[in-house]
Amino acid sequence: MGFGLTCGVIAGWLVFRRLLRQRELQVRHAERRAAESERLAAMGTLTAGLAHEIKNPLSTLVLNAQLLREEILDSSMGGDDRDRSVRRIDALVRETGRLKDILEDFLRLAGRVKPDPQPQDLREIAYDLLNFFEPQCQQAGVLLRQDLPADPVSASVDVKLVKQALLNLLLNGLQAMQTGASATSARELILRLDPATEEEACFHVIDTGPGIAPEQIPTLFRPYFTTKKNGTGLGLSVARRNIEEHGGRIEVFSQTGRGSDFTIRLPIVPVMPANPAP
Repeated sequence: MGFGLTCGVIAGWLVFRRLLRQRELQVRHAERRAAESERLAAMGTLTAGLAHEIKNPLSTLVLNAQLLREEILDSSMGGDDRDRSVRRIDALVRETGRLKDILEDFLRLAGRVKPDPQPQDLREIAYDLLNFFEPQCQQAGVLLRQDLPADPVSASVDVKLVKQALLNLLLNGLQAMQTGASATSARELILRLDPATEEEACFHVIDTGPGIAPEQIPTLFRPYFTTKKNGTGLGLSVARRNIEEHGGRIEVFSQTGRGSDFTIRLPIVPVMPANPAP
């Protein structure tokens, strides 16, 4: 009896020591994660500040390059030399503008997002974007079409963040049709809003561009991944971040040579009566 009791005490002590050791490891792991999170937050603040510091002089650089271009055009420089110098300055302005775009996208991605959701008819967001984006499509020779339901589609969203996500997807589709060949002759960009279900509302941004290779789809939303010559690789990352902050998600369906459908799924809220009955 005494021997059995002693064995039980020893076994219990060993179990206790093992649990204590596991707890110590968990605490240390949590401390390391907290320290790493603090380090990453500090690094994010530092890089965002650095991006701001870089962005400001770029505007001055572009302005001075444009002034220099005008001076060259007004100068007595020979025709060939003048044209060569102007082309070089144009390239400088173009690449500087691309750097500004990269920095702006980075700042949007690195910045902390705190959505301010309010009940909204999602059709109004679509109307605003269509009016804003149509001139750019016309200039590119792309037909912008809408497919919106007759009835309101209400969701609790931060209008600014959802607009930014949709605009990034529209730009992505437009650029795809400008840089890649498609099997279809029509160049169309469609913004569609499905009627609301009990759980969610869906925006679709559909293009008739070259489509996306299946092996590229899993990496589309990674920062700095791009298949475009002058893309920043951050637009889709910003779009996904904005939608996920609403508890939603973005899905992609694409057929090589036929185009792509980017779907934004947002949780909806029921439309409350203006004067609810007592």
